[in-house]
Amino acid sequence: MGTPDFALSTLEGLLAAGVNLCGVYTQPDRPKGRGKKLAPPPVKELAQEHGIAVFQPQKLRDPAVVEELRALAPDLIVVVAYGQILPKSVLEIPKYGCINVHASLLPRYRGAAPINKAIIEGEKETGVTTMYMDVGLDTGDMLVKRSTPIGPEETAGQLHDRIAALGRDAMEETLTLLCAGTLKGEAQDDAQSTYAPMLKKEDGRIDWSLSATAVHNLVRGLDPWPGAYTGLEGEVLKVASTLPAEGAGDPGTVLSAGPEGVRIACGEGALLVRELQLPGKKRLGAADFLRGCPLPAGTRLES
Repeated sequence: MGTPDFALSTLEGLLAAGVNLCGVYTQPDRPKGRGKKLAPPPVKELAQEHGIAVFQPQKLRDPAVVEELRALAPDLIVVVAYGQILPKSVLEIPKYGCINVHASLLPRYRGAAPINKAIIEGEKETGVTTMYMDVGLDTGDMLVKRSTPIGPEETAGQLHDRIAALGRDAMEETLTLLCAGTLKGEAQDDAQSTYAPMLKKEDGRIDWSLSATAVHNLVRGLDPWPGAYTGLEGEVLKVASTLPAEGAGDPGTVLSAGPEGVRIACGEGALLVRELQLPGKKRLGAADFLRGCPLPAGTRLES
């Protein structure tokens, strides 16, 4: 059970391992692009390429859907970013339970956006955890962990691809241990848990009174989506590819602007912004952006 690009690596790993996949569950096709044509989820496309039966229920908890799944009689359900809560009636079907690939080192960053949240919080390390699923939100017993450092300029998009590959490795190890009869779960310490809620566009609004490091972490944690933004004369100005820099001034004030970037005062230090984007336009490097939209020193950006 999985839906977006993140789930592809694990599905590819299952295919390469030669397990007998009796079905793939994914979200229904959704309208996409300017034409709003229905587009299949990435997991559906990969499953169909390999001739695997695809199921796309609107609601997994629908009794008829549960019965259809029960008829498949799966020994195990592997779940990666499926996008629906698995009800107790589904969790109880497979003999060996439901095992999820979660994109954090549990119990930290339970929830929908663990990759983004780890970067926003300035973590130096993250990873993946395979876990037995229960009725709670990412609360089940932990199985296999794989960790990886987070680069100081790494974006959520870049980290996403590395974490997806780690998820495949962790699930392969989990299945190897399961088949050998040596897979053991470890209970999570709820006192150590933190939460990473689903992101909204307004989460990208920059508060320039924060430190330059905090704003830098927000920018890269929300790249590519939903993107960090500020206000410029009433318009939304998206910023990307940033670095903390030296400088001081009223928070949100442009200190200097040149080919190397736009330096903006923060509550502590300054932020060098190397890529900017106005509504309806492409993201541009600072030199190209400033040719069409000068930002002289003293320009105030709105929090």
